Amino acid sequence: MHEKEFLLTLTVLLHISAYGVVNAGSPTGVYMDNGVQTVKQDFMSVEERNEVEQEILTMFGVPKIPRKSPKNLDGSAPQFLFDVYRSIQLDGSHDRKGRSVTDVGQYDDRTVQDSDVIVTLYLSNHSPVSNVRHEHGKRILFELNDVPPEETHMITSAEVHLYQSGSSSNVKMYSVSLYQVLISKNGEKELEFVDTQNTTTDYDGWLRFNATGTLVSWTHYLYPNRGFYVSVHSHDNREHEIKPEEIGMVTWADKHQLSEAKKPFMAVYLKSRNGGNIVGGPSLQKHYRRRRRKTVESSYNSNPFQNVAEGFQSRSCQIQTLYVNFRDLEWQDWIIAPDGYGAFYCTGECNFPLNAHMNATNHAIVQTLVHLMSPIQVPKPCCAPTKMGQQAVLFFLEDNNVILKKYKNMIVKSCGCH
Repeated sequence: MHEKEFLLTLTVLLHISAYGVVNAGSPTGVYMDNGVQTVKQDFMSVEERNEVEQEILTMFGVPKIPRKSPKNLDGSAPQFLFDVYRSIQLDGSHDRKGRSVTDVGQYDDRTVQDSDVIVTLYLSNHSPVSNVRHEHGKRILFELNDVPPEETHMITSAEVHLYQSGSSSNVKMYSVSLYQVLISKNGEKELEFVDTQNTTTDYDGWLRFNATGTLVSWTHYLYPNRGFYVSVHSHDNREHEIKPEEIGMVTWADKHQLSEAKKPFMAVYLKSRNGGNIVGGPSLQKHYRRRRRKTVESSYNSNPFQNVAEGFQSRSCQIQTLYVNFRDLEWQDWIIAPDGYGAFYCTGECNFPLNAHMNATNHAIVQTLVHLMSPIQVPKPCCAPTKMGQQAVLFFLEDNNVILKKYKNMIVKSCGCH
């Protein structure tokens, strides 16, 4: 079941209230047009609400609500992804200020646009502090548990973000290099070059390293994840390695010494292998069939729409309000943004003549003419979405890791006769 079917199914569940147990004390978090104004719908039973909530969770790719724990919105990863989220929301608008360069780091617009999922990873709690070959660099290790499996998503890009707290005194040029830590056959640690960035001692901000190949080797080719090695060299003496902290590089998350806003993190950009389409779970499909069967058995006069507003059903094809409020669902503890989203839906008649505002296709026009001649054999065209939009959702996973997902075809932009 794809997004359009999901929206239709959710709409049917919300419309057919005559067969559910009314429980106003159990808010649905859903707002709809009642023919006069947009109002909150509180007519679903607790069982129905739980079913809809579970299906939305399944659609989000979250098997269960993450356990409630203190969430740090001031951390480097949440702030980075929140800025990316804002850029996605601004996409297509005239206000393009603040894109690509932020207080939390840098990102490439093209990479963001081409990805369906962005996952951020903090340093492992067991990140090693020991050096490699007794040199002056630092090892850092990221947990990969929250990276989706290769079968469902392919990695398009991966970046390591390290913060440098610079000093304006005695400005010099340095190179900060990132290496993948390998283990040779004889058990000795070896380094494989990943990426390098030039910086100065007075630079205060984030450095970004391309680590796509390394992450692919860990997740796809199942190389052991032994972390990265951060090495710093002066341009004046490239043979001599210095400690990263000497130029203000933050490479280890010491909770007693390090601000959450400067923690190193890894950003992983992924592309869905199914094109971002979402398959609805079996419980909602079963519930939809049960509800539809009851609808067919009911009389036309018992349709709850008839009690909403006079002539509501006879309106021509148009877009209507359908808003899902995550705060009403009490999901604000793990969904960072948005507070909710407008899904909208299409309803109304496609009667002759099909006016310009109905966005009718040529096929719909012909079908309408044939329907006038043979109304029993050929039905009227249907009112359906003609343009759909995506919705980005930013939320916490376990262990305070953050993920940004873009769900395609989640919002009805316009309706027409098909």
